[in-house]
Amino acid sequence: PLALGLYTVNAVYGDTITMPCRLEVPDGLMFGKWKYEMPNESPVFIAFRSSTKKNVQYDDVPDYKDRLSLSENYTLSIKNARISDEKRFVCMLVTEDDVSEEPTIVKVFKQPSQPEILHQADFLETEKLQMLGECVSRESYPEGNVTWYKNGRVLQPVEEVVVINLQKTVNKSTGLFTMTSSLQYMPTKEDANAKFSCVVTYYGPSGQKTIQSEPVVFDVHYPTEKVTIQVLPQSSTIKEGDNITLKCSGNGNPPPQEFLFYIPGETEGIRSSDTYIMTDVRRNATGEYKCSLTDKSMMDSTTITVHYLDLQLTPSGEVTKQIGEALPVSCTISSSRNATVFWIKDNTRMQTSPSFSSLQYQDAGNYICETTLQEVEGLKKRKTLKLIVEGKPQIKMTKKTNTNKMSKTIVCHVEGFPKPAVQWTVTGTGSIINKAKETKYVNGKFSSKIVIAPEENVTLTCIAENQLERTVTSLNVSAISIPEYDEPEDRSDDNSEKVNDQAKLIVGIVVGLLLAALVAGVVYWLYVKKSKTASKHVDKDLGNIEENKKLEENNHKSET
Repeated sequence: PLALGLYTVNAVYGDTITMPCRLEVPDGLMFGKWKYEMPNESPVFIAFRSSTKKNVQYDDVPDYKDRLSLSENYTLSIKNARISDEKRFVCMLVTEDDVSEEPTIVKVFKQPSQPEILHQADFLETEKLQMLGECVSRESYPEGNVTWYKNGRVLQPVEEVVVINLQKTVNKSTGLFTMTSSLQYMPTKEDANAKFSCVVTYYGPSGQKTIQSEPVVFDVHYPTEKVTIQVLPQSSTIKEGDNITLKCSGNGNPPPQEFLFYIPGETEGIRSSDTYIMTDVRRNATGEYKCSLTDKSMMDSTTITVHYLDLQLTPSGEVTKQIGEALPVSCTISSSRNATVFWIKDNTRMQTSPSFSSLQYQDAGNYICETTLQEVEGLKKRKTLKLIVEGKPQIKMTKKTNTNKMSKTIVCHVEGFPKPAVQWTVTGTGSIINKAKETKYVNGKFSSKIVIAPEENVTLTCIAENQLERTVTSLNVSAISIPEYDEPEDRSDDNSEKVNDQAKLIVGIVVGLLLAALVAGVVYWLYVKKSKTASKHVDKDLGNIEENKKLEENNHKSET
């Protein structure tokens, strides 16, 4: 490279400067010398080399002591390049007849340090021009330039908004420059999280280069423009017993630390931090809640609905009623929104609500009226009715001859609650039968059964007893030789089956008279016969005389 038409050597500060002598070595060369020239000053010789004696001499120049080296081809090297080495150096080759000179210009470059942003503001305030910081880059040569950036874009000076001041100082001992650029800035709310940086531009041996500082983010303070109230936890529904936290916030920076909370029914605001806690809320907490800044300049509101659910079961608890009685049951619901009601009896869900116009034993049990509030999680109520249906023992006795014709089964059908105790006896003797079998007690009903083979007619008595009453019923049973079966249940009442026809009535009377005469004859005949025959008893039971007579009448009628 040439500077003003001269050969120039670019050197890096601290490195070695190498300057070749750009002259051809002439014949008859006696010696070579190097000197430097300063404007308006006499030349200063610094190095000498003889071509004949091969010796090298360095002049006593303090700035170059122990720094110079002159090679055989008269190339001059200067160690530890300094800014003061920026001079015009001249190579001289001397013969007896001539002196040849060739100048070389030396340029020294020093890369500056990475710029730093110093004296940073603790925070920035909107609508206020203030010192953001100083960008400092040290030890540069030649001097550099500083540019400020925000989010990667150049900050151009704007009056009362962006004010930049660049100062350059030089170290007199080293000749190196320090660049200091201060930035005054008026931020806006949008400058929150903005990245500020600075870049120093300098010149090196190969041309222009840049170095960038680390970016800096400033806390931007701005006033609150909006207040917001929230209900925590952020559940869609609130029910009685919940805890509620009201949180008030402002969008300023830094955010406000205190607020006024306005509670339904309170005329004055309650001063608190950014939260206000309500525990175990009731339905009367439903209403509009507000919060504002302490100066009441801004306000926000929200409406809270506290859902509730009440259940009233009438009657409830343990209730004892008598069979056949009526029992009105009501399950009344009061709630903040539609509720779902269902009944459970003995762990089984019922299809309809219970209604008792005439209580039966199967109506007894544990009833639960349960209700839930739609879309309100966890809001559920239930109440229990334990219904006890009591009744005095009721007895119905049946008999039948078993298929093997060897025995008869006598059944005592019992109803009652509490469960009656059943005892069998033989009428007349009073002996107790202990071989009865009982069926399972279900819905207040069960059966007690005995199997006998009487040789004569007997009368059996079934006794059922509970805390309410003792009931006794007897049944005549014929000897085993006489088959018998209970008559089927009476058919349901029907007008067509009523004996209201006059002709049928007359026929009935005539037949009745004939049968009465026939029965009297048979009874007399049986009496005579029985007196001749000794009675024998089964080890269990005795025959009934009246039943035996009736059976004998039937037999006699059949024989006739």
